[in-house]
Order: sequence, then C-alpha cells, then structure tokens
Amino acid sequence: MATAGVLGGVLALTALGGTSNAATSGNGTGDQPKSQAQADPAGAQDASDARIKITPGQGAYSVGINDPVKVTVSNGKLTKVTMTAVATGAEIPGTLSADGTSWKTTGRLERATKYQVAAEAEDAKGRSVTGNATITTVSPANDFIGHLSPEDGSTVGVAMPVTFTFDKAISDKAVVESEIQVSSSSGQRVVGHWFNDHRLDFRPESYWKPGSTVTVTLSRYGIQKTVTFKIGRSQISTVDAKTKQMTVVRDGKTIKTIPISSGSPEHPTYNGQMVISEKFSHIHMNGASVGLTEKDGKPSYDIKAVPHAMRLTDSGTFIHGNYWGADSVFGKVNTSHGCVGLKDVRGGGDGRQAAAWFFDHSMIGDVVIVKNSADKTMLAPGNGLSDWNMPWSEWVSGSATS
Repeated sequence: MATAGVLGGVLALTALGGTSNAATSGNGTGDQPKSQAQADPAGAQDASDARIKITPGQGAYSVGINDPVKVTVSNGKLTKVTMTAVATGAEIPGTLSADGTSWKTTGRLERATKYQVAAEAEDAKGRSVTGNATITTVSPANDFIGHLSPEDGSTVGVAMPVTFTFDKAISDKAVVESEIQVSSSSGQRVVGHWFNDHRLDFRPESYWKPGSTVTVTLSRYGIQKTVTFKIGRSQISTVDAKTKQMTVVRDGKTIKTIPISSGSPEHPTYNGQMVISEKFSHIHMNGASVGLTEKDGKPSYDIKAVPHAMRLTDSGTFIHGNYWGADSVFGKVNTSHGCVGLKDVRGGGDGRQAAAWFFDHSMIGDVVIVKNSADKTMLAPGNGLSDWNMPWSEWVSGSATS
C-alpha cells in the first residue's frame, strides 16, 4: 500500500498513447475534459436535442473490471452503442433498455486494457448526435503509481513528452519524482516538471534526437518497471497564419507546403509550439464543448464526422480536414473558430487531398508551430502537450528534485 501523505492509495500505471482528452473551454494547465463533442470547425448543422452521457467518463483510469460501463441519453433514443478494446478490437457485449434510453455492458472487462466507447442517438426529429469516451481498466495490484504516456514499445515524434497523471493529488512531489528516472540513448539531459499536483512531465531542453530510444524506469517498494519508446523521424510543421500556408519539414528538408485556413479575427488560433496528441479518422465536433453557442443556446456548429482530425491542445485546437469551405478559402482567408483547416472532402475518402496527406504523414508527438496569428493569449504549456513553450530555466525550476 502507498504511504499516507504521498498518494494516500495505490494508483495503477497504465501506458497510454496520447492524451485522449476531449475539448474544454479553458487554456489553463490540467483542464479537466468533457466527454462529448470535441472542437472547432467553421461550419454548422442543425443540432440534435439528444444528449449522450457515458459513465465512467472520457479519460477515466483504474476502472473496475466488474463495474458496468453505462451509456444514457436524454431527449432522444440510442441507435447504436459499441465498446471495443483498442489494442485487439474485441467487442464487449451490452444490452439496450426497452425504451432505448440506456445501455450497459454485460461482459467482463480485462485488466490494464484501454477501451473505446462510441454511442449514437437521435432526437424526436431524427437529428443525430454521437458521444465517445476512452477509458482504461485497473492494472494488477503490484503496478506502480500513476498513468504514463506514451505507451511502451511505441514510436512517437520528436516533441512527445513523458507524461504522468495521478488520480490523487501528490503532496510529497520530491519522493514521487525521485522514483522515476527518464533517460535517452542520445545522452540528452531530461528533467521533470510539475504542472500541478496531478501532472508530472519529463523532457529534454530541445526536442528528442530522431532515432533515439527513451527509457523510463520506475522504482517503488522494491519493484522496478521499465518502459521504453522510440523517437521516429523529425517532422516540424509551421503554420503561418498571415500567409495562410503550412510548411512541413522532415529531417531538416521541406517536403510539402499546404494552403490552410486558421482562426478568424474573432477566434484567432494560438501562437506557439503544439504537439499532436491524438489522431481521429473522423470526429464529432460541437461548438458547445468549447463554449461557442448562439443566442438560443444551441451550438455554433455541430458536425458529426470531421475527417482527418488531430488534436493539438486539450482546450479544443485541432488541425483537421475541412470539406465545407470553398476552394478559395484555403491559403486566402482565415475562417475557423481557432482550428487549422486543410482542404478535404466529405468522408475523407480522397487520399489526394491535403488533409489526407498530412494525416497519413503525421504521428503522435509531431510538432505543429503556429506563428503570426493575431491571438495575444499565451498558450499554457500544460494545455495539451505544449510543454515546449516554457523556457528551459523555468522548466527546471518546476522540478521537485533539481
């Protein structure tokens, strides 16, 4: 058992690929996400009155293997619910209530497993809505504390930090941090930084060296665990909000220049270094999730299947395909609510489109830098994986052991 005053309980270590956080309306470090309707395109559809709730919610850790996962809907009926294991695709059986307003699992969950729940519902007018959540079940009792990203054996981009999140506030940060050692085969010095009582990240002063291997060693109560991941090629994509072009540089060489449309003057995109933390072939985007609603309270936009979407911040910034904008928009006009849009087609099935190309050539941990935006807000380093926006001296001062 963990000693009181350090954690107050045992927390399992679960390796995660990305942050899996839905959009929120804040820019602060460690904002807690909502589970439904993520992000920020520039078009709108007639919004459904149905509202889906998934329990436990998005990003839940240490979920009991015998605890039922539930999906409910208000002002509508569920039309489809699936729950699958991310690694294997195995589907968990469940039952739908007679009135169509709730669903729950009937099969037993596996330990230390990440699951995705996808739900669809319709309101009385037949207007559809979707809800999604990623949850992770409890690990065996002897696992370490906290939740670690990226996952063991993965290959990530050069800007992927090592991130620990803790279910309970950490009071003795020096003790916990001293039990975690992060090293790179490149020999780069790696230092931890506490964003708050629940999040500890590790990174070097500059991006990881391409091709290097990062090793995370965890030691606690005589138990030692090792997690390793590989750094892939270097890819740094720079979005110039003024010229409305994105330059993609691979291992120091420009491989493509892509016309884009970023945030409008009313909703400018953040300036700064952002890191791809999640990739979705399609995602439901709803303005209400980032506080963008009309006078009647309905979302400013509600698009069920935005193609080729990649998360850049927890607060709702994505780089994604845009099929509703005219060809004349890209490279010419900034029209979004803060996201970066690339030309695409409905459904995302045309691999010749810019959005499809960028999605296929990007990985978790790649860098997207935005410059020359009219936005004056300082992007919080803890908003997503934006760690690199913090000066190194300030980063080091946030360590409990340095």
